[in-house]
Amino acid sequence: MEELTPTEGHNYQPEENPITQPAEVPQEVPEAEAITAPIENEAQWGRNRLNVEPISDAVDRIKDEIQKVVVGQDEMLDLLIVAMLAGGHVILEGVPGIAKTLTAKLLAQTIETGFSRIQFTPDLMPSDVVGTTVFNMKTSDFTFNKGPVFSNIVLVDEINRAPAKTQSALFEVMEERQVTIDGTTHKMSFPFMVLATQNPIEQEGTYKLPEAQLDRFLFRILLSYPSLEEEIAILERFKDDFTGKVSADVRPTVTATQLSEYRELIEQVHIRPELLKYIAEIIHNTRNNGDLFLGASPRASLAIMRTAKAKAAMNGRDFVTPDDIRFVVSPVLNHRIILTPEREMEGFTVEDVIGDIVEKIEVPR
Repeated sequence: MEELTPTEGHNYQPEENPITQPAEVPQEVPEAEAITAPIENEAQWGRNRLNVEPISDAVDRIKDEIQKVVVGQDEMLDLLIVAMLAGGHVILEGVPGIAKTLTAKLLAQTIETGFSRIQFTPDLMPSDVVGTTVFNMKTSDFTFNKGPVFSNIVLVDEINRAPAKTQSALFEVMEERQVTIDGTTHKMSFPFMVLATQNPIEQEGTYKLPEAQLDRFLFRILLSYPSLEEEIAILERFKDDFTGKVSADVRPTVTATQLSEYRELIEQVHIRPELLKYIAEIIHNTRNNGDLFLGASPRASLAIMRTAKAKAAMNGRDFVTPDDIRFVVSPVLNHRIILTPEREMEGFTVEDVIGDIVEKIEVPR
C-alpha cells in the first residue's frame, strides 16, 4: 500500500488516537478555596475544614488529670466530657462507692470555674437550693441571698431524696439557666452544668423524679462495678494514700472562655442530611414502638445531634459519623422512654429496646 505523505502547503498532523490520548490533568484547587468549598462527596470528609485540634487536646488534658485518681470508667468519662462540651446536664446512676461523686468533683477541678455541692435530703426546701430574700434592718430593704445553685458546676448528690417541691426548684434553672424569685429573674453565669447522682438500689426515703425533670437531663449514665484488673489497679494506687491526697494533684486545664470557644466551634461541625434523617428515624421509632409506653420528644433528637457533634470534635474530626450517633443514643434515650407494663414484667430493659431500634434502622452509607 502506498504511504501517504504530507502535501506541500498544508500543515499535516496525524490524527491522535482518542483511546491512547492522555487524560486531562485536573487543576489543583487553591487552599483557600478548598477550605470554603462545600462537601460534595464522601471522599472529602477526611479533610478537616475546621481546626478542632484545640478541643481534642483539651479533652486529653482533662482525662489525664481525672485519671490520676479514677481508675477505669472510661465510657463514663467520655460521656461526661461530651455533655460538658454540648452544654447539658447529667445523671450518674449506680450503686454507692463507684466514684460517681468523686468523678463529678474532679471534673469540676479541671475547669477554672465555680463549684458547689448540694446534698439533697427529704427536709430540704426550695429556698435552700435557689436562695431567699431577706429583709435588711439597716437599709430597710430586701436583699437576695443566692443559694448554692448559683455556681458553674453544681453537684446534686442523691437527687431523688428530695420531695417534689424541692425538685421543682431545679426546673427553671436547668432549662433556661435562670432563677426567678419574687418576680426578679437572676441569670446564671457561663458555664452552668448540673451533675446529679442517684442510687438505683435503695428506694426507701426517695422520690421518683418526674418525667419533665428527667427530660431536662442530657444524659443518664449507668455505672457498673470495675473489672478485676481495675479493682487491683485501684488498690495499688491507694495502698499508700488512705486519705485521698492524690485528689489534690488534679489541676485546672480549661478556662470558661476556652470552653465557650469550643462550643461555638462544635456548632460548626458538619452533619450530613442523611444522618439527620437517621436520628429522626430513631426518635420516630420510639413513638411507634409496641414495647414502649412513652416515646422520646424532639428534645431528645436535638440532644443526639448536639452530643454527636461534640463526640466528633473530641475525636479530632469536623464531621459526624454514624458511630458518633450510636455512641450517644442510649444515654440520651434511656431516661426519656418508658417500657410498657407487659415488657417490664417480662424482664425487658430500656437498653434492650434501644438496642433493637438502633439495629433495626439502616445506617446511612
